[in-house]
Amino acid sequence: MTIEIWQFILIILLVIVATAIVTFIVVRKLFKRALKKNPPINEQMIRQMMAQMGRTPSEKQVRAIMRSMNEDNN
Repeated sequence: MTIEIWQFILIILLVIVATAIVTFIVVRKLFKRALKKNPPINEQMIRQMMAQMGRTPSEKQVRAIMRSMNEDNN
């Protein structure tokens, strides 16, 4: 049982595409889990940014910003 060269190339291409799809899905899931575990910004950072802009943020403002950021990530 021999296979033609075009069949061999087709098999190799299908394996490469399947590997790329599986890798993408796994890396995306791991990245989302890492971001959820270690968010890039927290409430203290928001307070610092607002203080640098010369504003005194209320707790409600900080929570609203955090909520909007969490909604964007989901």
